[in-house]
Amino acid sequence: MTKRTIEIMDTTLRDGEQTSGVSFSISEKLTLSRLLLGELNVDRIEIASARVSVGELNAVKEITQWAKSEGLDRRVEILGFVDGGTSIDWMIETGAKVQNLLTKGSLNHLKHQLKKTPDQHFKDIEKNVLAAKKEGIDTNVYLEDWSNGMRNSKDYVNEYLSFVTTLPVKRVLLPDTLGVMTYYETYAFISEVIKKYPEIHFDFHGHNDYDLSVANAMEAVRAGCHGLHLTVNGMGERAGNTPMASTVATLKDFLPNIKISINESSLYKVSKLVATFTGFRIPVNKPVVGQNVFTQTAGIHADGDKKNNLYFNDLLPERFGRTREYALGKTSGKANIQKNLQKLGVTLNDDEVKKVTQRIIELGDKKEIVTTEDLPYIISDVLKSNIEQKVAVKSYVLTHSKGLRPTTAVSLEIEGELLEENASGDGQFDAFMNAIKKIYLRKNKELPVLIDYAVRIPPGSNSDALCETLITWKSYKKEFITRGLDSDQTVSAIKATEKMLNIIS
Repeated sequence: MTKRTIEIMDTTLRDGEQTSGVSFSISEKLTLSRLLLGELNVDRIEIASARVSVGELNAVKEITQWAKSEGLDRRVEILGFVDGGTSIDWMIETGAKVQNLLTKGSLNHLKHQLKKTPDQHFKDIEKNVLAAKKEGIDTNVYLEDWSNGMRNSKDYVNEYLSFVTTLPVKRVLLPDTLGVMTYYETYAFISEVIKKYPEIHFDFHGHNDYDLSVANAMEAVRAGCHGLHLTVNGMGERAGNTPMASTVATLKDFLPNIKISINESSLYKVSKLVATFTGFRIPVNKPVVGQNVFTQTAGIHADGDKKNNLYFNDLLPERFGRTREYALGKTSGKANIQKNLQKLGVTLNDDEVKKVTQRIIELGDKKEIVTTEDLPYIISDVLKSNIEQKVAVKSYVLTHSKGLRPTTAVSLEIEGELLEENASGDGQFDAFMNAIKKIYLRKNKELPVLIDYAVRIPPGSNSDALCETLITWKSYKKEFITRGLDSDQTVSAIKATEKMLNIIS
């Protein structure tokens, strides 16, 4: 069976940047451009809007210079405007070679925003496209508000598409600008334009206002469109754009007759990097890239996984560079506990597993978070065993004075040896960590990297008497979370760090 190739254009750096509160730096845009085109292997990237700012101008210059050196400059695109050539001049200055020209795809937008007739608009578009071609710039055209155009002014859309076939336009980009289409409308509308204009390359650009963007993308492909516009983590204005990860998984698993270039194993890595750059956390239940989506919580599911993988589907975590986890909480059964004990290399008899399971259920009832890394402490407490604490924070002094950097003196006992260090930092905990790093440098030992730090009132509490600190660490082996609880935020972080030091020892 011959497979039909679908182009994937990522617009995280342009349309995704319209997420309220998000602005990528020049270095972040360049880093993501390299990852998107190189490692994730998207076909094209839309990285900026023309004329926005000096920072945007400089970012595009950096990216186009890199892309040209790699022979990728025709895969980097800029949103341009029908503005008498100003956008084209801006693109010439940056070295960009492809414009995605924003034009009107509904009569409503044309009349009330531009206050022009179709004929006037078409003449302006033609002038722009020909001027761009003269400068060696390729043109794709966006039909802004195309979905409402198909609903309310279809004759205008057809008139536009007939007109655009007379121009040197490479692609026609069909946005559901307001995210209002249903999947059956998407199929019907795209089928209709493809049947009438088979010579045009059509891309579909969806938004997620009704949480239908993945279904709409799937139906757009079924209807015969040639490309999709996606963003990492569904970044974008309002409810966001069509998300990259879940759309890619959907296309690969449910439309076997199509082919896309995306490297699935890089989706999680790129997703996490975008979350880091933007400060927008990935919802834990977000398909493919969420923290919990490959985590079995119920004990019956863990048991089923032992018995011929009864609770597996095609979304295997290994596809995306991830692993299956088994959560610990009040719904955990013995199977969940045993999976986590195996991970730690700990063996308990049936009676001991039963006691540990009961304690975890009790903690779950109190809304306590329990991680695999907590298990040795729970085992020690429940079974009264002497699990050796190899590393102990014996004492510390935290200082903070106005106008001076915070400093810390730390005394650490590592396997019976007492070591002390002083350090300063940007905050008290940062100073504490710098002192710990000095000690571990003396011991020629590496520390994991701190990649996330969250402080909150413990779940279920309505008091500020205690705070809970959850720190996510990354070593060369894995990522893991440690937890500290104390009335003082810094002390709770130090307790979480002490747990980390024992886990890596």
